[in-house]
Amino acid sequence: MRQTALITGASSGIGYELSQIFAENQYNLVLIARRQEKLQEIQANLKKNYQVNVIVISQDLAQNNAAQVLFDTLNQQKIKIDVLVNNAGFGDYGFFVESNWEKMQQMIQLNIMTLTHLTRLFLPGMIQRSQGKILNLGSIASFQPGPLMAVYFATKAYILSFTEGIANELQGTGVTATVLCPGPTASEFQVTANQQASKLIKGKKLAKAAEVAQLGYQALTQGKTVVVHGLTNKLLIFSNRLAPRNLVTQTVRNMLAEDK
Repeated sequence: MRQTALITGASSGIGYELSQIFAENQYNLVLIARRQEKLQEIQANLKKNYQVNVIVISQDLAQNNAAQVLFDTLNQQKIKIDVLVNNAGFGDYGFFVESNWEKMQQMIQLNIMTLTHLTRLFLPGMIQRSQGKILNLGSIASFQPGPLMAVYFATKAYILSFTEGIANELQGTGVTATVLCPGPTASEFQVTANQQASKLIKGKKLAKAAEVAQLGYQALTQGKTVVVHGLTNKLLIFSNRLAPRNLVTQTVRNMLAEDK
């Protein structure tokens, strides 16, 4: 019997690529995003190319109680989730004091609250069946503070810590938790975050979302807890552990500054 993977933020970027990989590996899918038309297009293509069952749900997961609404919807349809992929998330660029508070609230709600709540809701069933996998989208931002993207970096630090914590708790249950930590990746993220002008992005060759997604899928199937994409990113994280915190923070500030 085929397993079912639920993927949030599935309409573009890493989430979209993960939907392709799971379908290719004969998973049935539940795909969540806000753009109904885009989801239906993906649904039709996946059904045609891989002959898998694909359910799409248009929902804004940045809203309060979104996780419970989604969980209840799937329960009513008696859909069992074997793999939960918490991919949905967004960032914002600029000084915190000048930020739009409503956008900050939505970021925290989506990147932290909804991710945590979905995990809490689907995890008991996985443990009861002694089978299940969770993949959370972290970032190299998870490993240090991020001036000019302070809230985003903080949310990603939470995801790393949370995933490592529950991964330890899940030992011996048959369920695993993995956090995928990519660097800057070619996607719609930079536009949403108004980050195109930063030195980290402007003029740089960014990682391909398909490559990042493939690494995440492999790590998930192998039961790894933390996976970082790219040798440069791994070296950066290692060097951060050796450097003074204030130097790390200032280095990130310089990298994120606008390229004028």
